Amino acid sequence: MLSGVSHAIFRPARREDVPAIVALLNDDAVARSRGIGHGIGPELWTAFAAIDADPNNELFVAELDGELVGTWQLTFIPGLSRNGGERAQIEAVRVAESHRNQGIGRAMVTWSVERAKARGCKLVQLTTDKRRADAHRFYASLGFTATHEGFKLALP
Repeated sequence: MLSGVSHAIFRPARREDVPAIVALLNDDAVARSRGIGHGIGPELWTAFAAIDADPNNELFVAELDGELVGTWQLTFIPGLSRNGGERAQIEAVRVAESHRNQGIGRAMVTWSVERAKARGCKLVQLTTDKRRADAHRFYASLGFTATHEGFKLALP
């Protein structure tokens, strides 16, 4: 088990954590605007199994007094750019609304950056929805810079 802020524990997510993770992912207006449901269908179980089996993907939770209060995914991407160095992608960072502004998110991201360094990654990257102004300020306060314009194409 890995320690975070005060007595928060960071650990790999387990199958039984999936319902709480989905609730955290859906706990804001931006996520709700995407039409993500709260049910746990077969697609989510399949996705969790794929993440869990892939050594380049890690799904974590932050646990405080037995309650899951945060989640995030860390993906390691091999590539030829940056002289063949891996990059770490941090995504789906969520902290329960009742536990925001207490340093848990900062500890989660800082811990992930250290994990990427230990693995030898040359870059840590993340994306955040343009509507998340608070998240932009948060990531900037951690030293991240907005260097690229991202594009997405939703597929049917």
